Amino acid sequence: MASLAATFGRGAMTNGWVDIRNADVVLVMGGNPAENHPCGFKWAVEAKRHRNAKLVVVDPRFTRTASVADVYAPIRPGTDIAFLNGMIRYALDTGRYHEEYVRIHTAGPYIVGEKFAFDDGLFSGFDPEKRAYDKSAWAYEPDPKTNGYQVDRTMKHPRCTLQLLKKHVERYTPEMVERICGTPKEQFLKVAEVVTSTGNAERVGTIMYALGWTQHSVGVQMIRAAATLQLLLGNVGRPGGGVNAMRGHSNIQGATDIAGVFDNLPGYLATPESESVDLKKYLATVTPTTLNHQAWASMNYWSNYPKFMVSLLKSLYGDAATKENDWGYQWLPKIDGNYSWLYIYDDMYRGNSVRAGGTEPGPEGLLTFGFNPVGVGPNTSKIINALSKLKFLVVGDNYQIETATFWKAPKEYGGPDSSQIQTEVFQLPCSGFAETDGSFTNSARWLQWKWKALDPPGQAKTDQEVLARIFLAVRDLYRKEGGALPEAVLNVTWNYSTPASPDLGEVLKEINGKAVTDLKDKDGNLIRRAGQQLDGFGQLQDDGSTSCGCWIHSGVYTEAGNNAARRGTEDPTGLGMYPNWAFSWPANRRVLYNRASADAQGKPWDPTRPGIAWNGKLWVGDVPDIAPNSPPGQYGAFIQLPEGVGRLYAPSLNDGPFAEHYEATEAAIANPLHAKVTSSPVTVRFHSNKDVYGTRDQFPVVCTTYRLTEMYHYWTHHTNELNQLQPGFFIEIPEELAREKGIANGSRARVTSARGSIEGVAMVTRRLRQLTVDGQRVWHIGFPLHWGYEGDPNHVGPLANFLTPSAMDPNTWTPEFKTFLVRLEKAGEGVT
Repeated sequence: MASLAATFGRGAMTNGWVDIRNADVVLVMGGNPAENHPCGFKWAVEAKRHRNAKLVVVDPRFTRTASVADVYAPIRPGTDIAFLNGMIRYALDTGRYHEEYVRIHTAGPYIVGEKFAFDDGLFSGFDPEKRAYDKSAWAYEPDPKTNGYQVDRTMKHPRCTLQLLKKHVERYTPEMVERICGTPKEQFLKVAEVVTSTGNAERVGTIMYALGWTQHSVGVQMIRAAATLQLLLGNVGRPGGGVNAMRGHSNIQGATDIAGVFDNLPGYLATPESESVDLKKYLATVTPTTLNHQAWASMNYWSNYPKFMVSLLKSLYGDAATKENDWGYQWLPKIDGNYSWLYIYDDMYRGNSVRAGGTEPGPEGLLTFGFNPVGVGPNTSKIINALSKLKFLVVGDNYQIETATFWKAPKEYGGPDSSQIQTEVFQLPCSGFAETDGSFTNSARWLQWKWKALDPPGQAKTDQEVLARIFLAVRDLYRKEGGALPEAVLNVTWNYSTPASPDLGEVLKEINGKAVTDLKDKDGNLIRRAGQQLDGFGQLQDDGSTSCGCWIHSGVYTEAGNNAARRGTEDPTGLGMYPNWAFSWPANRRVLYNRASADAQGKPWDPTRPGIAWNGKLWVGDVPDIAPNSPPGQYGAFIQLPEGVGRLYAPSLNDGPFAEHYEATEAAIANPLHAKVTSSPVTVRFHSNKDVYGTRDQFPVVCTTYRLTEMYHYWTHHTNELNQLQPGFFIEIPEELAREKGIANGSRARVTSARGSIEGVAMVTRRLRQLTVDGQRVWHIGFPLHWGYEGDPNHVGPLANFLTPSAMDPNTWTPEFKTFLVRLEKAGEGVT
């Protein structure tokens, strides 16, 4: 989310699953869709069948996806930025990029201020004490004439972003890529040639990625490098193009949209910080200023922030939210620091809040629904010990998961004796996804309604009923006993037909939004009567006359009905957009940034695959990602960025405006580019006595984790009929390394990190190979993460994340699950 939003304006898959069939080249990195997204991967197969598309796979393992690829290249885990920057350099050096696209649809012409610099692994503005950057050092060069910023349309100025990008990547030669990644030079060049064949108007390529990119301490910058490459090639906004994030589950995108993280409100509105004492100051802080490009202006759609926020407040607090009380803004919780989940568990483990200088107590209770932190979190031992310090824990799930029974975790996980744990645990049996109706929002941004297959068994209840009953009980307590700021609870609207078990259709209508009072256009014509559903976010107002639970989803449930339940198969463009199938946010648009699918005059780059086209009066084709009647030349294609164009240079991220290769927190080698700054200087690391990190002299093998088709995360090992397909945990080991260690296929092996050891069956394979990295021999191994000590007793296994470190990306606070150091040995023997 963070990298795509910083580059394009929105944090979501740019195109969609079906659209992959329109590609000429499909690059898969940081993912294994044949294994983990098989229903989506069929569209890559369709591209191969019907367009003779080339499938390119770059991965540490020869995966199921690689087995059907036209080109495969191995890579050392965690070095994707070096590989991608090498391809950017190749495109720029050979001229295999779409120069006119870059000129009109990217910030390539923008000139950066003289404070920006990069030297020996550090960008300008670095504060070594805070381990953070002052991002003001990365600002564009002001233009006093226009009150905007200076641009050079020729893109020849040495400080325009295109030239700075060229300078930045000049170190990433094919030889350097081989030295860092271990990818043979010839294989890298073959990949680069195929991928950059799309750097023109006639061809187009897409990138598919997943957790193999996100779960690194530099994960955001990996995706940034891919997004930069796609902008250079002119592949963003075009059918068959884009950067397509494959989300981990069927509703991960929906969870993210509806405030899945602490610093977002629904629709990616910012959670207020404590300094924003009133709504006026909050809006002044978060509403971006339009940056005028000399070619055209930005629509800067985030300038509508007041409309989105006031409508959300009206949705939350209803009639209680008035202009006089700032629409209830004071009742919203404010944040005073980082409350991402690993920070919460760190506070829990320490027993106090680091944000408050250790003066405030840590959490005393935790409610966790649809989440298994003991299995999912890194450094399992720390998570277990943290939970043991709570007064109470509420777990809502349809299985008895490890988090609910952390108090009886096997001794090897390092938790306290159960007799010493005072935590009271409440296990609430909640329904599974087939036992309730509602909507899923998939990777392609489609909100699709689903219908309940059967009722939950026994005393199990749906999540919405469990949460509703808790809320109503808490509200009753506030009514009876009062408390600190009771309005924050008492004024919440809860106008559902069945308050204790809200109908999710009613919830979806609330998310869509409605007119609170009669709505009229600028000429006084009635648009919507009070109480009617809105057609979309274009009707939202900042005067309290509209309510909307999530502005980007507005349009999903209109007066015409539940658009998420539509199943129309009409395809007027012939490109697989299916506008009457479900609802695709925003505004039922199937390809984001589709104004960039056409040139400066509004003519599609490729007339055989038009995203939208200007017919002299309107943009036609897909739902245009621009004002439908705005003529070519009025607005830029990236309407949610203040520049109005895609960013080759992103000064908003916490670890640099350009992607730079850094080694993982547990580094296998010294960084060949800058040995003094081997790992990212702003990676988040914790420092309790449970947070220990390994070094390559003690732990010489690189390890990664992954998932299997046959296992649904941590669920399948609970289900006796399903777990037969993959009955046990295993460790995947290269043949040569297994011979060195005396480990036979099918025997047992032990893997040890700085945090602990696990054992499993050795799977000796050719899918992993030795790599030569910076003149050194580097081995890597891997194992799936689906097991735990709960479930069918015949199919339990070790918790993979017992070995992973508490190190995080500084933008998203995503843990580094995909690259860490270990020692491998034959089980039952000492260290070798």
